[in-house]
Amino acid sequence: MEKKLPVYKLVINDDDNDKSGVDYVAFVDAPAIDMKWMAFAEQRKQMFIGNEERRIVSGALMVAGMPIYRNDSMGEYYCIFDKETIFKIIQKYFRNGFTSNVNMMHDEQRKVDGVYMIESLFIDKTRGMIAPSGYGELADGSWFGSFKVDNDEMWNDFIKTGVFKGFSVEGIFEHKYLVDANEQSLQSLHEKLVTLRKKLGVL
Repeated sequence: MEKKLPVYKLVINDDDNDKSGVDYVAFVDAPAIDMKWMAFAEQRKQMFIGNEERRIVSGALMVAGMPIYRNDSMGEYYCIFDKETIFKIIQKYFRNGFTSNVNMMHDEQRKVDGVYMIESLFIDKTRGMIAPSGYGELADGSWFGSFKVDNDEMWNDFIKTGVFKGFSVEGIFEHKYLVDANEQSLQSLHEKLVTLRKKLGVL
């Protein structure tokens, strides 16, 4: 984080009657998490299909602990999602059947049919769940996924051309205050001291 701004942790209520959580995934040109996808455009299916494109895009949807810059009605600040919250978000997303809720650039007027999630991976190193080869290392607790794109316009005009480069989740979240701008340097120093004391065996 370059700017000294307030930091908030975003959380949800995992009650299905509560509207908080992720309800849409947007295909965007500049992902907030700064991680682009990989589009598997020309990999051949095994056996009978031959040259038909698979039309699968894969990448990170949420990265645990990554500060995301925001500038909205609350002013300028950073927000983060922790591992536990992301796990709750994934469960609620699937319980509510939102796997086909896709739009372009977070525009509710540009909802897209024929695009749906086919793979979902919660990064959990204790269970051996890590990001696929080629994507680099993702923080524990991150969310990785793949979408099948049957929509011809979406695939030909926006994905193959490189207009869209990644995913961006959208939904309703509660802001939990973590630290303000004046406390950040002190917080960083405290964390370094705790780490050092643990290494020295005094904690």
